Amino acid sequence: MKKTLILAAVSLAATVNAASADVFTVEKLNQLNQLHDVTVSPQGDSLIYGLKKGSSSLDNHLYNQDIKSGKVSQLTSHEKSEYNVVWADDAKSIYFLSSRSGSSQIWQLPLHGGEAKQVSDLPVGINGFKLSKNGQVFALSLTVKPGCKDLACTVAAKKADKEKKYNIRAYDELMVRHWDVWATEYKDHLFVAYKNELGVIETAQDIMADWSSDIAGIGQVTLHPKGSSLVFSAKDSSTKTAANDHAWTTNFDLFEVDLSQGKQQASFNLINMTADNKAWDAQPVFSSNGRYLAYKAMQTPGYEADKFTLQIRDNRNGKIKSVAPQWDRSVSSISFSQDNKTLFVTAQDVGQKSIFAISTEFNEVRKVYDVGSNADVASFGDNIIFTRHTLATPKNIFTINADGYELKQLTHINKDKLANIDFAEYKQFNFKGWNDEKVHGYWLKPANYQAGNKYPIAFLVHGGPQGSFGNMFHYRWNAQLWAAQGYGVVMVDFHGSTGYGQEFTHSISRDWGGKPLEDLQKGLDFIIKDQPWLDGENACALGASYGGYMMNWIAGNWSERFNCLINHAGLYDMPSFYQSTEELWFPEYDMGGSSWGKEKGDTKGEISEDYAKFNPSAYVNNWKTPMLVIQGELDYRVPYAQSLGAFTTLQRKGIDSRLVMFPDEDHHIRKPDNLVVWYEEVFKWLKKYTNK
Repeated sequence: MKKTLILAAVSLAATVNAASADVFTVEKLNQLNQLHDVTVSPQGDSLIYGLKKGSSSLDNHLYNQDIKSGKVSQLTSHEKSEYNVVWADDAKSIYFLSSRSGSSQIWQLPLHGGEAKQVSDLPVGINGFKLSKNGQVFALSLTVKPGCKDLACTVAAKKADKEKKYNIRAYDELMVRHWDVWATEYKDHLFVAYKNELGVIETAQDIMADWSSDIAGIGQVTLHPKGSSLVFSAKDSSTKTAANDHAWTTNFDLFEVDLSQGKQQASFNLINMTADNKAWDAQPVFSSNGRYLAYKAMQTPGYEADKFTLQIRDNRNGKIKSVAPQWDRSVSSISFSQDNKTLFVTAQDVGQKSIFAISTEFNEVRKVYDVGSNADVASFGDNIIFTRHTLATPKNIFTINADGYELKQLTHINKDKLANIDFAEYKQFNFKGWNDEKVHGYWLKPANYQAGNKYPIAFLVHGGPQGSFGNMFHYRWNAQLWAAQGYGVVMVDFHGSTGYGQEFTHSISRDWGGKPLEDLQKGLDFIIKDQPWLDGENACALGASYGGYMMNWIAGNWSERFNCLINHAGLYDMPSFYQSTEELWFPEYDMGGSSWGKEKGDTKGEISEDYAKFNPSAYVNNWKTPMLVIQGELDYRVPYAQSLGAFTTLQRKGIDSRLVMFPDEDHHIRKPDNLVVWYEEVFKWLKKYTNK
């Protein structure tokens, strides 16, 4: 009797605790504090980070935290936010971008008293900047009109555009649009600039004035510590011929520019240091002593999901070598250790994004930390500082010894906002998928889980397709939100997912509807048997992009399994997708060529069978499952005609369906209020078909 009473008391306590906990909602997600611009001082004793207090909040300022004591002080309070934070090498001040004066300009803030001072005063806004370690040279990303010899020319051109009484777009080559914008004649170019005698930047020189394309972003720029040179990543457009293939090639190269003449330099010679590699070269990083240049490179032209392998150049002799080329992970971020003998990299790794230490001399790879999704890595002596988020924790800043021990959390930026939230329990699992090969996934229990009950399933399928639903806190597809609604969440990293070796990732190419579908089928069967609280007869599947494609594919090839489907921005008709998307290299590699067949000289090649074999629209006679279709109208990756095609088919076949369009969104739903509506639509559809 006593044992029975104790168990009853425990059960009652658990019920009361569950009842008192707050339900995690999309509104609460939007209210979470968000970290950005995490930077560590040159001495490694303090850090600065931006903190935006909610997705829609105007409260977005910089904070300084002493690493040893944990003391935090707010640095900025202006109504205009700050970003792109860079430390001065003496650690007495920081630089940042802000639109305080009307356009985005560089400001400098002393850290021991005094107000921020505007450093740049250019007639166009600055998109981003880098600063050499010696504080002398600024690299600026500016949007300008190619061919202009100065910024005044761009200003005049924009003024003339506004005065035009007509409005057209005309093109002579691809790309005509990208992601969510139509191409214009203005491009993001790389400039170099110096302070004048008054300490102000009033002029800047375009080092690629005649190029007709953009740089790959300010994050793909590195300055030599002494400011004597810079390296950046871009697709070559120095000639019309070079620019012609940008829509169907992944050939980003690294260009090196000598800056040794300083302010007196009148012209710039751009040397393509990776011209021999026709695949993707990216993310150059100089070592702090300037001796080495590290970057990452792919080997297969046209293949965006190829493995990024670490490369290093010894700047004394110009020799380049691959570092740990046999290591079967694709490098994401790169940073040097303080002594420049080790490279710390992050890479997706069996459902995590782990931190690794790589010896440049011995090609040795050592895993440092492998829990959650890790980024913003900086090292000082034996300590590594980084950010991390997991399926149950938003991003925070941590430190760990370089040997992987003594993990310590430095920030708790959402402690108060999450104090009464009970996040769902989650666990990684694996099973035998296609060809009996090991496949991994995650499950989450409902937040209101009680032993003995059965719960409906939300079966989430990731996009990419070379992607992962791993151990991360996602703002658009946050697994905790489905768990909070009472669903058991199941996610499978099917063949083609990243973080399990390049062969596994590559296995989806030319097999979009094959191995992945088999993995999803076997994964769902396995987890229902392994976790009996999951109600296998009460399940809906949902996904976006390739995940949306899979919803259309499931509708025709696994049509009896789910109560409902939710398709966000899913590919419906593969030939018309090829003809309307922008990055043509993607379908040309993954689907085996263009939709009209390859041509070599006078010989016309055959059309790849993939465009018919793995085309969801070819199997619509099997469709019967109710489907919610969602799309952003500014989506140029998967243009919205794909969703119209799916919805038209569903309606004409008399299948219960709903189309939800977001006129001001692209491939993703980004605006906080729209995100609330998106989740509301999804949850209503799920509830309608899962008997909740």
